[in-house]
Amino acid sequence: MQANDIPPAGISLAEWQVRRDLAACYRLCALNGWDDVVYTHISATVPGEPQHFLINEFGLAFDEICASNLVKISLDGEVVDGSRRRVNASGFAIHAAVHAARPDAHCVLHLHNVNAIAVGIQPQGLLPLSQHALRFYELLGYHDYEGLALTPAEQQRLVAALGQRPAMLLRNHGSLVCGRTVAEAFVLLDTLDKACAIQLKALAGAPYPHQPPVPVCRKTRDQLLGDGSPEGALEWPALLRKLERLDGSYKD
Repeated sequence: MQANDIPPAGISLAEWQVRRDLAACYRLCALNGWDDVVYTHISATVPGEPQHFLINEFGLAFDEICASNLVKISLDGEVVDGSRRRVNASGFAIHAAVHAARPDAHCVLHLHNVNAIAVGIQPQGLLPLSQHALRFYELLGYHDYEGLALTPAEQQRLVAALGQRPAMLLRNHGSLVCGRTVAEAFVLLDTLDKACAIQLKALAGAPYPHQPPVPVCRKTRDQLLGDGSPEGALEWPALLRKLERLDGSYKD
């Protein structure tokens, strides 16, 4: 075991692993150009502490996030790790609503990724134009834009629109993905972003694109879901190896 594999005092080995995965997720999102300066967030539940969550320090860019500078907060956005670091409590409001409503959502990823915003603006939303899109066939929620401040009433509407789905498009705003693991949340977001990018290119060149018939869409979706195990188990180690080759400081 290397020195930086040993968690700092007061942090369990399980929490340290989640911190590393979450920091890696931030770095990978930055590499894909999905960050928005210091805005948007990715949160993860602290193992063994279901009412505590890890999130980025407000003011740090995604490519500055590492395991040790993630902040532990409560469901109401209060810093509980004694660090007194600043977090964007209002920005966590979406995450708090989803974490509270979905105990299975151990990682909630909300981004202002351009492809998702553009498709969310389109009245028809995501169309079944690609294999990537079929992963979300009949499994994608939509929430209409209501402004910057997320009120308790809007929180209820948002989680109702999400339901038990793995992802949703926040119209005129961005994307939201839930994962049972950090790896699953990232892989689902990657798939959704590619599906949106493909749709934008397809509609730019073909206003009436070919769509597979409904039975094929449903069959393909079910094939992609497989046995229902959390997704990303194969992809995540490969993504971490890529990140390690570029910059392994996310683990610190």
